[in-house]
Amino acid sequence: MTTVRTAIVIGGGIAGPVTALALRRAGITVTVAEAYPETAGGVGGIGGTLALAPNGVAALRAVGADEAVTAIATGIHRSVMAVGSRRIDLPMLAGVPPLRVVHRAELHRLLHDRAVAEGVTFAYGKRLVGVEETDGGVTARFEDGSTASADVLVGADGIRSTVRGLIDPAAPGPRFTGLLGFEAVARHEVDAEPGTMTFAFGRRGYYLYWPEPGGGTRWGANLPGQRPMSIVEARAVPARQWLDTLRATYGDDDPGRELMATSAAEDLQVGGALQIMPPVPHWHRGRMVLVGDAAHAPSNSSGQGASLAIESAVQLARCLRDLPDVTSAFEAYVRLRRTRVEKVAARAARINHTKAPGPVARTLMPLLMPLLVRTAMDPERTIAHEQRYTIDFDAPVTAEPALR
Repeated sequence: MTTVRTAIVIGGGIAGPVTALALRRAGITVTVAEAYPETAGGVGGIGGTLALAPNGVAALRAVGADEAVTAIATGIHRSVMAVGSRRIDLPMLAGVPPLRVVHRAELHRLLHDRAVAEGVTFAYGKRLVGVEETDGGVTARFEDGSTASADVLVGADGIRSTVRGLIDPAAPGPRFTGLLGFEAVARHEVDAEPGTMTFAFGRRGYYLYWPEPGGGTRWGANLPGQRPMSIVEARAVPARQWLDTLRATYGDDDPGRELMATSAAEDLQVGGALQIMPPVPHWHRGRMVLVGDAAHAPSNSSGQGASLAIESAVQLARCLRDLPDVTSAFEAYVRLRRTRVEKVAARAARINHTKAPGPVARTLMPLLMPLLVRTAMDPERTIAHEQRYTIDFDAPVTAEPALR
């Protein structure tokens, strides 16, 4: 049994509350420290939607949130790939629930409220600036001069993690995928049944769309960009200017032109540069450990970013619950997670090359697309191992035997 009784989780977005819920169920008292003020739009992400794969929803079952999340999400029961005027139905993986798309803010609110109901404390306006470790615990120092102490500190602070830099000052940072992210709901109604998501490869860029349950069509665009832009930089550009760029980029596509033409600038969600994390050499040091995007952030092409973060939160809690000391718990956690998340990231990186192709690849796109289609037509080979993955939260975790 663990000697860990208390934990500080840095970051109150999506991974933070799930980690706190899982740790509470492992018998650990948790405080979540969030850099934003409680009323700031940055808590939990700003606007937009995210996808939860079947394995992500299954992992939410460990913290009792799967049914509540499913109730606020839209199920995707059919997938279509569109290449020019060609439409191809993609086979869905048999024996698993559908993909779920959910508004980020609604998901954050649900997870936050559930964590509070289960006894998790949230502290806002707490921006981490340093830590002090002893043999018996760790103390977090915040920008406002306050401190907090616990047995362990968990970095759930996203792709630009402060905790990652404290664990390893030489750790890599996020890399630009060559794409900028945008999302909105168009007034245009596409000719697709509810629950159908279409992945469209237009003449100049990639986009996806699905009928919104409340009417209209929700779309997301991955606009090729020359340089990374932070959210602050991207949102400094007037939304009307971005929408003009999107209309020019997708104006030759059907239904891209209609989707962009019937979207309002005030409804445009500007996400900035889409970034990924290269493999992070060190997920833990001493009494600090990483979870979610701070340790592993595959590109959005994977459809697995949030789901992998939820899985890691659950696995970390199991390891801290069952193993006798912090070091063995963290080592078991990395052993359970690293290979899986890096395989998903590698698959997503391959897809990115088709979404942001260079000049030569654009010329070869008619030849490349049949290969992409054939790959997508074999879900048992490509994604079955990802989506059928489940965690038995109650099963005990054991340390890896020492080498003799």
